[in-house]
Amino acid sequence: MRRITPLLIVLVGLLALAVDFSFAFAPGAKNPITNNKIETRLGLDLQGGVEVDYQVLPVNGKTPTASALNTIVGIIDRRVNATGTTEPVIETKGNNQVSVQLPGVSDVQAVVKLVGSTGQLTFVPLPPSVYGTSTSPGTKPVPADGDKIDPTLQPLFGGDQIASANPSFDPTTNQRAVAFTLKDPAKTIFAQWSQSHVGDFFAIVLDGTVVSAPYIKSPITDGSGQITGNFTAAQMNDLVTVLQYGALPFPLQEISSQNVPATLGADFLRRTLLAGILGIGLVFLFMFLYYRLPGAVAVLALVYYAVVVFAIFRLIPVTLTLAGIAGFVLSVGMAVDANILIFERTREELRAGKTLAPAIEAGFNRAWNSIFDSNVSSLITAFILFWFGSGVIRGFALVLMIGVLTSMFTAITLSRTVLRTVVRWQWTRKAWLFAVNEEEFVTAAPRGLRPREVRSRV
Repeated sequence: MRRITPLLIVLVGLLALAVDFSFAFAPGAKNPITNNKIETRLGLDLQGGVEVDYQVLPVNGKTPTASALNTIVGIIDRRVNATGTTEPVIETKGNNQVSVQLPGVSDVQAVVKLVGSTGQLTFVPLPPSVYGTSTSPGTKPVPADGDKIDPTLQPLFGGDQIASANPSFDPTTNQRAVAFTLKDPAKTIFAQWSQSHVGDFFAIVLDGTVVSAPYIKSPITDGSGQITGNFTAAQMNDLVTVLQYGALPFPLQEISSQNVPATLGADFLRRTLLAGILGIGLVFLFMFLYYRLPGAVAVLALVYYAVVVFAIFRLIPVTLTLAGIAGFVLSVGMAVDANILIFERTREELRAGKTLAPAIEAGFNRAWNSIFDSNVSSLITAFILFWFGSGVIRGFALVLMIGVLTSMFTAITLSRTVLRTVVRWQWTRKAWLFAVNEEEFVTAAPRGLRPREVRSRV
């Protein structure tokens, strides 16, 4: 195990450095497990974006319940995530409002339109006596894409009967399309209707606007079809997203929207980083002065810890907010605390008369229970915050969990391995390097003699 640990430390460190600097050596690299892009993500408070508040409107005298609000939040979250927007924060406000925060958004209006769309999809037959057929014109032209549908026309079925929707391509017209499949009973209804209405037009209507108005070329009996039209790639993907992730149970009305500038966040970030650098620098100085050689090892472990944690942030990736940075600084303090427990235990063993190497081993072994209990308690708290908290709290909890787990790894593996190595060097076997008195320091003892006896015979 002792031979494997150094190799593991070196391998993890090299992989972390590769991830940290992937922007320079491998731009656009992706996590092979999650297929997410390896990048440093910043939250709304650091890089700016858009914040939109929506009012949830009642329908037919029914007011939204807490369960309905949670459903709306879930649908909006899936819709926005499908567009590639980085780590949106979507949460309820009061009993009838929803707040949407989108960091780093470039096309604000497109995302706002997608979020606010109710997604009410209907399949509306167009009467041949009015709109004609594919072979004979009617008294009214067939509605084009973007036209409003006649509200008096009755739909055949609604979008809730769609089982799946995916981007597609129509080889006959060279147009983008959306392929869909129907559930029962819509599958049976559409099969019966299409068999007796070959040549008739029907409109696919989204929120009262015609998306496409094709005619029935042949009976559709298997419940599969395509929505074709002059879609752009973005329009096609938006339509797939709305169909795939369902309709909102209550309509939304935009109350306010504002662009959040990154300037304020950048100023906060500079202040936070300055405070963090000063604080960590003072911690480094304290460790050097008070613990000396073990303190230097602790500083090395903290640098290694920071490299690994930043790599994990980029690999997942984690969206860094001011709250997340606070969680990281807190985890640094916990990593230092683990080293302090180990070094104080080592001092006690030296003062008890143990030689250097056994004292270090005993210090790590006896401190482990305290470190484990403390970190597990922190992990339980962070998990509860992540499971039940809102967006900002979850970000803080996630960063804290990553930091705590990484600090346990660095304190028990890196610090231990480095100290085991350096105590083999003759020049390190000096009392002042371990901040103890000469009387308390023993480097070696002949077999069969206790350390105190060795000192008394010198």
